Amino acid sequence: MGLKTDFCGIGMKNPLVLASGILGINAGLLKRVEKCGAGAVTTKSIGPEFRAGHDNPTVLPWECGIINAVGLPSAGIENAREEIAEIKKELKIPLIVSIYGSKKEEFVKVASAVKEFNPDMIEINISCPNSEKHGQLFSFEPESAFQIVSAVKNAAGKIPVMPKLTPNTHKIVEVAKACKEAGADAICAINTVQGMMINIEARKPVLCFGKGGISGPAIRPVAVRCVYDIYQAVNIPIIGVGGITTGKEAIEMMMAGASAIGIGSGVYYRGADAFKKVCNEMEEWMEKNGYSSVKPLIGAAHKE
Repeated sequence: MGLKTDFCGIGMKNPLVLASGILGINAGLLKRVEKCGAGAVTTKSIGPEFRAGHDNPTVLPWECGIINAVGLPSAGIENAREEIAEIKKELKIPLIVSIYGSKKEEFVKVASAVKEFNPDMIEINISCPNSEKHGQLFSFEPESAFQIVSAVKNAAGKIPVMPKLTPNTHKIVEVAKACKEAGADAICAINTVQGMMINIEARKPVLCFGKGGISGPAIRPVAVRCVYDIYQAVNIPIIGVGGITTGKEAIEMMMAGASAIGIGSGVYYRGADAFKKVCNEMEEWMEKNGYSSVKPLIGAAHKE
């Protein structure tokens, strides 16, 4: 069997998934990721209306990762319809469409439109600010997470839904439980860790927006801990995301409880071929350690 896996009934040639927000919703770029070995791809989050995002600088590397405040730029669901249709037509691997909104009705609007293209899964980006709660994240509290996931689940019909959770809450386990109760088919964990960096010569934040989200190697231990805790609390599949760049790191995340692995900043560090490289490294480790399938790796760190 090797790296072949099943995620929420979706067959995948390997457990590696392009994380949302990395290569937009361009059909050509996502097709290239498929050729470079990804098992599935996730689009950049699509909102209800056009959104320009924040002014530059929005993304900057630092010694332990990447910090960004892109601001959820989006063409809007109506403008994105043609591109989504093209992606669905071109891809031979599973497609996860990520969506966001500033209130429940906007999530429902985007989910209803996306449903027409029959993606393999809808990722619900509840790690974005909630305008009705004065900037609070939907995934910060169990109650707000439940409301959004329940509404999207009803709108999505038979299409599996997967909320993406934030690590910027001490209630991530309670939020995951609320998401499952609301009908979530899977969990994606985690989104970026909130942070800030300051240019001491300019005496200003390095990002135009000021604060931003930290990704890359610096957050991997945080992601591993979150996945480990969620796995103990809910019995639905998890995509583990956060700073994974090597095969051994992917296996670590699976042992924490992830059934699939999101690769985001790994593309920055290792190029689009990161998927093939990580797959090869996973297979090499598995062969040396007597594993013929990835299935026994999932949650292995929880077993005595």
